[in-house]
Amino acid sequence: QVQVMESGGGLVQAGGSLRLSCAASGSIFSINGMGWYRQAPGKQRELVATITSGRSTNYSDSAKGRFTISRDNGKNTVYLQMNSLKPEDTGVYYCKVNRGSMGYWGHGTQVTVSS
Repeated sequence: QVQVMESGGGLVQAGGSLRLSCAASGSIFSINGMGWYRQAPGKQRELVATITSGRSTNYSDSAKGRFTISRDNGKNTVYLQMNSLKPEDTGVYYCKVNRGSMGYWGHGTQVTVSS
């Protein structure tokens, strides 16, 4: 089993920045992809950004140019630096950690962007 814990959410004004962190623990050998997803009220969960163990990245169109995903393999931690935040970025941000064919989710951290 892999435990996943997010942190760093909060309330920020539009145009501001937040940095989310996600730490994986437990059976963390052979962790490969890690990523961030978000779920806005009344909407489905959607991809924000992913990063492979080799640090190849993928971003949603809305995240490109504003968000940066990075990881520290030694700490089994993935980060999401979010700049120029908009009210539409509001939602619960979830971290997902992949190990083999299994995906493990955290409980999420709330991000609220006020206009």
